[in-house]
Amino acid sequence: MSDVILTPAIKKPLSLTLLVVAAAGGFAGIFIGAANGSVLLGIVLGALVMAGFAFLAMALSKELEKPLRWGLIAVFLVLGFLAGGISGGIVGAIFGWFFGWFTYWIGYGRYRVKLVPYLSSGQVLWHYTFRVICGAIFVFLITPILVVMPLSFNAQDFFTFTPEMLRFDPAGYSLKHYKDFFTNPEWTGAVKNSLIIAPLATIISVSLGTLAAIGLSQSHVPGKRAIMAILISPMIVPLIISATGMYFFYSKINIVGTLWGVVLAHAVLGIPFVIITVTATLVGFDRSLVRAAANMGANPVTTFFKVQMPLILPGVISGALFAFITSFDEVVVVLFIGSAELQTLPWQMFTGLREQLSPTILAAATVLVAISILLLAAVEMLRRRSERLRGMSPG
Repeated sequence: MSDVILTPAIKKPLSLTLLVVAAAGGFAGIFIGAANGSVLLGIVLGALVMAGFAFLAMALSKELEKPLRWGLIAVFLVLGFLAGGISGGIVGAIFGWFFGWFTYWIGYGRYRVKLVPYLSSGQVLWHYTFRVICGAIFVFLITPILVVMPLSFNAQDFFTFTPEMLRFDPAGYSLKHYKDFFTNPEWTGAVKNSLIIAPLATIISVSLGTLAAIGLSQSHVPGKRAIMAILISPMIVPLIISATGMYFFYSKINIVGTLWGVVLAHAVLGIPFVIITVTATLVGFDRSLVRAAANMGANPVTTFFKVQMPLILPGVISGALFAFITSFDEVVVVLFIGSAELQTLPWQMFTGLREQLSPTILAAATVLVAISILLLAAVEMLRRRSERLRGMSPG
């Protein structure tokens, strides 16, 4: 269905094409100008260059589209290489490809091909504006992660890209930060603590959160809304307030600075995630199955493990993954409740930033990102499995 043409492509007025392409070129010129010390000059040059290319592309025959687009890529590649070496050439080639495609996409009305013909110009504009906004938000969120990863391979003890890295010189890259991460006792000890605390906190969170979700899903429970609000409050209350409250409460019962104090604190933070995911799974649960099991003589425990748990298992595992990530990444609470012997990986990273500015932090961050991606991929697989089990998507 994605290849269906709903509206024929028609060449647009030259004024529209020049205006839109020039605006896009000016926007790209902001970044190029900022990198070279003059944002205004970058905007002006970007708009003029792209307007000139758009005028040339629309004035010449459509059969020359491919040569013109390849020519633009070549020109931008050369300019980028002269300005910034190999990395600049790659960025320039990407810019050339995009603007070559974008000019013809606008100039020949290809943006309307997959849209229904009765949409007004304002509706078409909003259709693509909404997607640009979503893409900009995605780029804003993902860029810090993408920057950290290559920096973790820096051969120097810097938090910036060195000239050797920008030239893709093998001498500018090294695994020494990863070696330090996996061999330094401070880092390995922090990882060990995190791998002990996070699973224990997850087990407690899943056990209590699942039971709470099942109980709150019953229609006869009084004050369900108030109870639910209290149980998920750790997600809403600022973490510094929760950490302060936990510190004063745990100090009264002498578990500050102990393993189980940190585990219980992280379990409190993870329970809301389990409640929410399990409650969402229970929405599509057929309660007649529980009644049928009871009529056949099964006790509540057997019914739970044999009938209910297999069907809500995707929600339970999803909540467990979120609880694990929350515990594994948490730093504020452990600063209040933990001790020098219980330094977790986020605590060690925080210490490295505050005291010694260790580049090993970049390697640790990349490892955490990789773990988070794997866990989130598992959550997505479980979500799809849950939808198939409940008949919400084709099997």
